[in-house]
Parts: sequence; structure tokens; C-alpha cells
Amino acid sequence: MSDRFPITPAGLKRLQEELKHLQSVERPKIAQEIEVARAHGDLRENAEYHAAKEKQGHIEGRIMDLNGWIANAEVIDVSRFKGQDTVLFGATVELMDVENEKKVSYRIVGEFEADLKRRWISVTSPVARGLIGKKVGEVAMVTSPGGQREFEILSVAFEDVG
Repeated sequence: MSDRFPITPAGLKRLQEELKHLQSVERPKIAQEIEVARAHGDLRENAEYHAAKEKQGHIEGRIMDLNGWIANAEVIDVSRFKGQDTVLFGATVELMDVENEKKVSYRIVGEFEADLKRRWISVTSPVARGLIGKKVGEVAMVTSPGGQREFEILSVAFEDVG
């Protein structure tokens, strides 16, 4: 089984930028904080030193995670899907909740790109799984925390949003 996962070009760029920032800015900064704290003497009772070491552990863990994600990313150029009316990875989908006739829009992105504030949902989420493969005009059954919901697919668009 492959551990590869889909990601947009913009999503990969954001991961790479975060990794670069952690390696070139945060890692040297925490090393300096540890040196300053170490200079304060007895390390057993030095709260600054222990806090800095803990922060260093978090930074190093995040760097390891980012390196793994970047190595396993499968970049998908969603612009090649332009003109499709089928919901696929990278689609921005406009939906209407059949029950209350409210419209909502989601962009289906990779797991590490999901951002609810922007209405970007993970391709692995229940909503995305219920939409993938459906066409404009079809109704998708989606399992949400509130139970089963029906959404009519109003439109599907593909653009690489940064």
C-alpha cells in the first residue's frame, strides 16, 4: 500500500514554505534560546531551558512531519480538469441543501490543505467522499455529524487557488 496522498501545487508550496521557515528561522532561534537558558546555570531547575527544549522538540517533530508529507505528496494539477462537470479532487463545488434550500460551496483539497474557514474540505472527509464522482444536477447523500443530508450539485469548477 502506498502512503502517497493528493495535494494541489499551491498546497505543496505552502508545506515547503513552512518547512523552510522552520529550518531557517525557528530552528536557529530556538537553538539560541537554549544557549541563553543554559548560561543561567543549574539545568534541573531552569524553567526557561526546559521550555526551550520542549519547543525544540515540537519544531523538530513538525519538520519531520513536513519532510514526510512533502516526500509522499502526489501533486495534482487541477487545472487539467477544467470543463468537467464531475466532482473530483480539487473541485470547487456549489451545493444546495435539499432540506433547507441553503447554498454552500466547498473546495475539495488534500488532507493537509483542509481549512474550514476557507471552506476547503479534505478529500477524505465524509462530505467529500459523498460528492466525489457525482455530476452537476445529481443529488449526493452525505453523512454528517447531524445525520444523513442530501445536497444537489449546482456547479463544479476547477482552478488552482493559492
